[in-house]
Amino acid sequence: MKRALPLEVITLLYMLFYIPYIILTKHLATTPDPTLGRPLSGLEILPASLALSGVATILWIWAAGWWKSANQVKLGPLSVPFPTKWTLLSGICTAFVLFTVPLSYTFQGVSIPYIQLLMRGDVLLIAPVVDLVMGRKVRWWSWTALALAALGMFIAINARGGINLPPIAIATIIAYTIGYFGRLAIMTKVSKTGAEGSVKSYFVEEKIVGIPVAIAVLAAISWFGLGNQGGQLGWGFVDVWSSPQLLPIAVMGLTLFVVSVFSILILLDARENTFCVPLERSASVLAGVVAAYVLAFTLGLPKPTTAELIGSGLLVAAIVVLSVAPRLAARRLALAEAT
Repeated sequence: MKRALPLEVITLLYMLFYIPYIILTKHLATTPDPTLGRPLSGLEILPASLALSGVATILWIWAAGWWKSANQVKLGPLSVPFPTKWTLLSGICTAFVLFTVPLSYTFQGVSIPYIQLLMRGDVLLIAPVVDLVMGRKVRWWSWTALALAALGMFIAINARGGINLPPIAIATIIAYTIGYFGRLAIMTKVSKTGAEGSVKSYFVEEKIVGIPVAIAVLAAISWFGLGNQGGQLGWGFVDVWSSPQLLPIAVMGLTLFVVSVFSILILLDARENTFCVPLERSASVLAGVVAAYVLAFTLGLPKPTTAELIGSGLLVAAIVVLSVAPRLAARRLALAEAT
């Protein structure tokens, strides 16, 4: 599929919009709310941010005409987007991701670069597994970038003397990895073809499932009042709309929507997952590093450690490899064919 922008520019835009999303999430989780007298929890932030992101997504799907590319069903005189069995499953996997990403930035005592290296690193490790299972060729530059990213992850973990995370953070990483593995496998099976309209149709069908499922699960937990979590979600569904924190949460929802568009453009590129995933994952880690420095200067939060910076630097190297090596290979091939 032809693009108006090169993949590297899309990746840069993804990173630039991810930075304010991370900053706002961490800010809400560390700065006391005027009405509650304490910072918001991840569960208090989630409902409104997901709902507002969902509204922005629906408006974009309609205004940009992307809904026309999706699978359709007839409801009387109307034709409306409807998921296939595969995008239905992918939407459910997406709900796992929608839960876990904002939660990952709210854990006390866990730095943004570190949790990102863990969550993005394990997805990088499963990318070639998905490619090989689906019978896609993995080129040498993709393996090189993967090795660089894995090394960065190892350095960060080793510097902390092991993973050393609270159980809820470990559960979040596991849920995130399961969700992303399912998404990558389904994307590879049905949409990583480069065909015109495949990105639009996949985005629409996945989102019309993923966002409602995520909100419905949160609503169910709140409705049944499952302990302290139910109370936090109740505030996030009801009291948040009169809270002074609504504006930053609304901006979070908007940036989450924009990031999701750029993310799908990267991940559904026709090239192998071992190319696309390190590109997208590395950009998100770099956004986390930038956000961590902004928060250090504005809120006095800890700066990234040396090990985290080394790990992030290796991810920059992975991006350079993925950007330069395919072009050099294509140029050599063109020269060979011309002689």
